[in-house]
Amino acid sequence: MTKRFLLLSFLSANLVAYSQQNIADKSTQYAATISAQDLRKHLTYIASDSLEGRDTGSEGQKKAANYIANHFAKLGLQAIAPNKDGGKGYFQYFNLYQKGWKDAYIKIGNQKKEFFKDYFPNGLTSIPDEQSISVVFAGYGIEQDSYNDYKNINVEGKAVVFFEGEPKDKTGKYLFTKGDEKSEWIERAGLQKKINIAINHGAKMFFVISGNDSQKFSSLAAERKAVLSRFNQLNFNSAASTEKATSNPTFFVSNEMASAMLGIKAKKLEKINEELTESGVSSASKLKESTISIKAERGEVPVETQNVMGFLEGTDKKEEVILITAHYDHVGIQNGQIHNGADDDGSGTCAVLEIAEAFAKAKQEGNGPRRSILFMTVTGEEKGLLGSQYYTDKDPIIPLAKTVCDLNIDMIGRIDKQHAPKEEYVYLIGSDKLSSELHQISEDVNKRYINFDLDYTFNDPKDPNRFYYRSDHYNFAKNKIPVIFYFTGVHEDYHRPGDDVEKILFPKYQQISRLVFQTAWELVNREERIKVDSNKQ
Repeated sequence: MTKRFLLLSFLSANLVAYSQQNIADKSTQYAATISAQDLRKHLTYIASDSLEGRDTGSEGQKKAANYIANHFAKLGLQAIAPNKDGGKGYFQYFNLYQKGWKDAYIKIGNQKKEFFKDYFPNGLTSIPDEQSISVVFAGYGIEQDSYNDYKNINVEGKAVVFFEGEPKDKTGKYLFTKGDEKSEWIERAGLQKKINIAINHGAKMFFVISGNDSQKFSSLAAERKAVLSRFNQLNFNSAASTEKATSNPTFFVSNEMASAMLGIKAKKLEKINEELTESGVSSASKLKESTISIKAERGEVPVETQNVMGFLEGTDKKEEVILITAHYDHVGIQNGQIHNGADDDGSGTCAVLEIAEAFAKAKQEGNGPRRSILFMTVTGEEKGLLGSQYYTDKDPIIPLAKTVCDLNIDMIGRIDKQHAPKEEYVYLIGSDKLSSELHQISEDVNKRYINFDLDYTFNDPKDPNRFYYRSDHYNFAKNKIPVIFYFTGVHEDYHRPGDDVEKILFPKYQQISRLVFQTAWELVNREERIKVDSNKQ
């Protein structure tokens, strides 16, 4: 009896050892399906100009979401996000709210002029309700010594239109300095002085005629729109309020726009300015009043966006779930230039696509994971980790208590100055913060399969960059879910137009993607769920 028991124990132990070795061999087989060629194929689309930088809530971001969802569907991953019709889909929709101009225009007769094209505001101007106002031409809007643009006009309760800067005489010299030196009437201080004079005369609104040609004016309007958009931060909750009307609203207008407002042709406005140059006498009284209608309503605009998720169900431990995440949004178009975000975070996004494909193939061939996996690409990371925060704080599709860990991938396709020209490294952040087991598994897997240098510089709580708090894993970590953040550092194209596919180091990128896969393979197939036994946050 004893001999039989020992024999069975021996055979059982060998069977377990064989099974574990077989699982390890299979992991290498499926890791090999993650290729530089396939990563390049996905990234070439995700980081293409056609997606216009994937800004949160933009059409480009939604195109990327559709591409990711179609890939998940092709792999046979389950759709688990509830739809409004009661079904399931790959998109976890939610609204963000952004302060901005809800409705803004100027009407001149039957014509409607376009905001940030024909004109743009000086600051966060708010005119909530449409109002009609008389418009008066005020030359250069200057009162100084014997020169007075307000001498023969009445601007009480009206809008004034005046040229930017200061006039010149017929020799090309500045009228007030009598030379090449500019006076106090230029730039921001000069503009404010002009506005103060107009206010003293009772004016209520100000239109500054830009001295730039139409092409330069269009560029300035685009730049102003980009600058002011930085004040329009996205957030989860609508305050359901509008801003009060701005006192003394000021706008910059093109020469063509000013002419239309004044009811004359552009050439006539140019001629009036030329006559001033010849005579040195104010031309303010030469035009009749006209009337415009204006509105610049500011408020909170809903911005619909979505996380994208595909679920791979496990076998005997399917109630426990591993998350593999990356953010697929980027910063969009800034100053007229597309920021494609190939590394940030096209690299992480496409790694998730390839890792999902490797696991799906394993399952199709009868080698599916014991634990379930949720592959999730999140939106709104660039706006403050909003997509992952929505998932953890408002609608965790998988209960957080059943979530084993999050492996988060953000920028793994380049190298930084600290390691150049060496490619065989990756920064790991957070691996030991909550689970010593997770950290050890990560170390062991790397030694066994990849053998990259694992750099923990940014894992130091004293690190001034605070990267641990700056990507989507943190929203899981704050809920006591162990995490690893895979990262290769900041480079010269971070958040710049040069973050393109051509600069991605695909052999390195491939190996880090395989490292994440191998680590996940170990986590989903091991007997025990990793323990939360640390608190180093």
